[in-house]
Amino acid sequence: MSRLRLHLDRLKEKPMKALTAFTLAAIGLSAPSLAAETPPKAEVEGADALSVDFGANLRVRQEFMHNVPGLPGGGLLSRAPNGKTRNHMRFRPSVWGEAKAGDSLRLYTRLTDEFRANLRPKSHATSVPDEMIVDNLFLDGTGLFDGLVDFRVGRQDIYHLYGLDHVFGDGTPGDGSRTVFSDMVRATLHVDERSRIDVFALMNRDKNDLRWGTRRCRNRRLTALSPSYEPEMDDWGWGVVWSSSIGEALPYQVFAMEKRTASFHERNGAKHPSTRREMAGAKVCPKLTDEWSLQFEGMSEIGENGRDESILAWSGYAGVNWRSSSDGAKPFASLGLHYMSGDKDAARQDGGRRAWDPMWARSVNDSEMFLYGTHYGAAWWSNMYFAKLSGGVDIASHHRVSAFSGPMYSAADDGLGGGDGDFKGLLSGIRYDFPLYSRKRFEVFGHAYAEAFNPGDYFEGRRGAHFLRWQVDVKF
Repeated sequence: MSRLRLHLDRLKEKPMKALTAFTLAAIGLSAPSLAAETPPKAEVEGADALSVDFGANLRVRQEFMHNVPGLPGGGLLSRAPNGKTRNHMRFRPSVWGEAKAGDSLRLYTRLTDEFRANLRPKSHATSVPDEMIVDNLFLDGTGLFDGLVDFRVGRQDIYHLYGLDHVFGDGTPGDGSRTVFSDMVRATLHVDERSRIDVFALMNRDKNDLRWGTRRCRNRRLTALSPSYEPEMDDWGWGVVWSSSIGEALPYQVFAMEKRTASFHERNGAKHPSTRREMAGAKVCPKLTDEWSLQFEGMSEIGENGRDESILAWSGYAGVNWRSSSDGAKPFASLGLHYMSGDKDAARQDGGRRAWDPMWARSVNDSEMFLYGTHYGAAWWSNMYFAKLSGGVDIASHHRVSAFSGPMYSAADDGLGGGDGDFKGLLSGIRYDFPLYSRKRFEVFGHAYAEAFNPGDYFEGRRGAHFLRWQVDVKF
């Protein structure tokens, strides 16, 4: 802790100089004439150099899905038939800009639109342009007070935050990866070379107020559980994460956080009360050799479900990972078991008092297909054992082939699948990432991805489900 005291003694030595320079940079970013009169990057020489940069991205994808369980669904916590065939194109252009003051302060913003062509079923629900939104808008502070503190304030992506993939994923799962942000304040205190403390507070609103749309735009719901009823449901929370390591071979994290969900009404009038959950957990990743490592996670939730009923839920993960350290192509593989508790009364108790709440991990960690078929709500992962074997090879930059397969089981008989067993089925997937063109800042790359699901006796129907996607990204 001597380093910490030394940094605190220096707080008064680092002045308003960097903040003043950053303010000037922020003004420069917002001036329309700057983008017209300067090349993509402009710098002012000096100890606290000002710089401005900007660029654009375009994502084009086509997705085809057939017979996915729960799609389109029959509302929250109800038995849902297998979904009809869907085929749609999605186009997501975005532009971004940033202003920096030296290496410490940065202001970043990104504007995004996404319009779609629904090929099957045929729909003209969107127009071009559809809805321009503020996707990111945050202020970064890095290495402040002689490297003691980092912070980020504003609208920011939370995917893979703190390396806790089973806690943080997509803050806006209702718009289908158009955005993955949360409105968030977070700070990091670097205690020493191996240890740090992260604190955060976030808010997810079901509607994006920073938007400009056409008369036909949909103002897509961001956190709603059911795409059919579209209830308005805001959530917010806060927490702390301690990250450190025992030696170099035993990195670990200990964390605690609280999540609150606002009450909401479905279109049919059903009311879902507000909930409160406190979660505590730990993650440890022992490094056995340069190629082999383990991963263990354990988390528990307590709280109240809004009806004066206490909550107690559990989640855990155990896995072994291997990655070749040889030169050239690098194969990799992993075997893991992911568990999330369930509740046999889930359909009658708003998810049940024992069913796992995925916190902010409503994302694609385990499957793209099952974002639509979790039954508890869009991307609401719960009530599941999933044993997954995965592997692949990194051939070169942006060249990767990967695949996975494994059985899924329900942790409790919640009755939502319609069948009489607990075997959900066998889920498998394969993906190929590839480059198309690269020159300086201009990049074109893509991927092709497929999933197949063979349902088990948990489901009433036994026909297989399929998900296919191709995607091309352009960045400059």
